[in-house]
Amino acid sequence: MALQCGIIGITNVGKTTIFNCISSTKGETNAFAFSATKSNMGLIQVPDPRLYELRKHQVTERIVHTTIEIVDIPGLARGSNKGEGVGNRFLADIRNTDALIHVLRCFDNDSLPHIDGSVDPVRDMETIDFELQVKDMESVEKKLQRLEKLVRAGDKEARHGCEVLEKMKDHIGNFNNARTLELSPGDRKHVDDLFLLTMKPVMFVCNVDEKSAVAGNKYVDQVRDALKGRDIEVIVIAGEIEAEIAEFENPDDRLAFLQDAGLDEPGVDRMVRAAYRMLDLQTFFTVGPKEIRAWTIKRGMTAPQASGVIHSDLERGFIRAEVMKYHDFVTLGSEHACREAGRFFVEGKNYVVEDGDILHIRFNV
Repeated sequence: MALQCGIIGITNVGKTTIFNCISSTKGETNAFAFSATKSNMGLIQVPDPRLYELRKHQVTERIVHTTIEIVDIPGLARGSNKGEGVGNRFLADIRNTDALIHVLRCFDNDSLPHIDGSVDPVRDMETIDFELQVKDMESVEKKLQRLEKLVRAGDKEARHGCEVLEKMKDHIGNFNNARTLELSPGDRKHVDDLFLLTMKPVMFVCNVDEKSAVAGNKYVDQVRDALKGRDIEVIVIAGEIEAEIAEFENPDDRLAFLQDAGLDEPGVDRMVRAAYRMLDLQTFFTVGPKEIRAWTIKRGMTAPQASGVIHSDLERGFIRAEVMKYHDFVTLGSEHACREAGRFFVEGKNYVVEDGDILHIRFNV
């Protein structure tokens, strides 16, 4: 599934450093504001230790992680909606993403001056929100103008659409993000086609200095206080440490470095998993001697829909799914043992795939 997360934030907050830690491609980092001329794009592997547990019970030639597309969008600034910095082009890049990872600067560094003169992550958060809200307001107003013409022609559905858009316009006009306005499914269809920037799910990454990697700092506390009461994930990452960890190819060296820093896993691994949850995704597995592979699906997908992620022929000719639960497989130790214990299930077209399911698809085309 080609799902895409965008990394956004004020210029010089460490977005590209974090992108480089997790992406298959690398972006250029430097201390100059607005020096980037395009967004960086790459693939990130979703960390999943279950793949290696499965390999203990099924000898295989290779392990294949599931992936998400990641876009490192160059730094925005106050006035980006009017083209300040490198504004409008990158706001368009944000529109193409499915979810946002908003990186906030939560560290002091005199050699890397903040574009607004001081470190204040809550102010930076509000700056980005405002820039996105302005673009959303433009989108809402343009559609309103189109629908108002239809209303004058007597279109009742257009009249309802105008009512919904007026409600959204007032909401955004009061400096609120579109995602915080409660809409019924019938109302939501009138705004879904706008791909509003502030409608996208978001998580916040506090980029801290090395000594704050474990416990955070006063800036992280400010962010958490500002977001209190909202169902939004906040993750603390020390970008410079993560960059050093990413250089180690040997897992033992990486673990030793983590332990020295007081960490039990790279912060970017937690970030990637959180992004996966934010996109409402889950994983199923296929297991065999050639490969053990993780596959990405949207939560709630049926067995035929999940099989279509592997190949369209499997969905088109779907007959049944043979299902084992991850816990059963690693506890009992084999497919044969699952069959013997009655933990091998045959499911039809209405079966909703669960996270961690091991599937074998039977099909005929």
